[in-house]
Amino acid sequence: MASPCWQTTRFHLDLSTPKVMGIVNLTPDSFSDGGEHASVASALQHCERLVRDGADILDVGGESTRPGARTLGEEEEWARLAPVLVELLRLGVPVSVDTCKTEVMRRALDLGVDIINDIRALSAPGAQEVVAGHGSCGICLMHMQGASYATMQAEPHYDDVTAEVARFLAERAQALLARGVASERLTLDPGYGFGKRPEHNIELWRPQRELLRLGWPLLVGWSRTSTLGHITGRAVNERLPASLAAVLASVQLGASVLRVHDVAETVDALKVWAATGLLPAP
Repeated sequence: MASPCWQTTRFHLDLSTPKVMGIVNLTPDSFSDGGEHASVASALQHCERLVRDGADILDVGGESTRPGARTLGEEEEWARLAPVLVELLRLGVPVSVDTCKTEVMRRALDLGVDIINDIRALSAPGAQEVVAGHGSCGICLMHMQGASYATMQAEPHYDDVTAEVARFLAERAQALLARGVASERLTLDPGYGFGKRPEHNIELWRPQRELLRLGWPLLVGWSRTSTLGHITGRAVNERLPASLAAVLASVQLGASVLRVHDVAETVDALKVWAATGLLPAP
């Protein structure tokens, strides 16, 4: 059974009810909201609104991870992140940094951030050592097929997507445990949309509860994804209803942390569903 808690640098998060992670893209080229929060002032205003709307966690990224996106150098990525992170650490909620670069992780943890959210599951040289040496930060390990997000959608292939994702995540988690990382610091992300075609995402989603057998909470990100567009035929700015449906289905299938763009709407959807008794009240 997955742990009901997630230990992070400053917070011990109770995952007995779903937690909403608000997306903060400090990028000009993200697939959904690129450029909307690229300045420090607009990013801070956005984060303050997400907290007012009910975000339990803020997940901040300085580099777009959409297919084909340009890869940044460490200094350029950190220059986007640093001035925003300094301010966000004062808002009273856990701050997560979405990065796969070792030096960015190190600097973010030195600054005091709570969570490292890595789409490459700490595969960069030295990344495991950085988080293992920190002592208490939360960690999210995500599955992605392919060498990089720039090329991940070129030719994804699976013989058994659920088994392959489970095996990968288990191996990455066990590697951290072997370095002395406490189990309650970990969450796992199946990586919907990362090195997976729509049919792979759906095939992985339906038996999502099987991933709980690995023993860690699940973090999922369906918000506005291209697979939802494939299912509904809607453009990215028309996928809110589909995103809310995906959130509720994901929680029903065992997800504990929901990474979303539309925080207020997601919080309301969870409250309404909780009122039916299908979810524990937040």
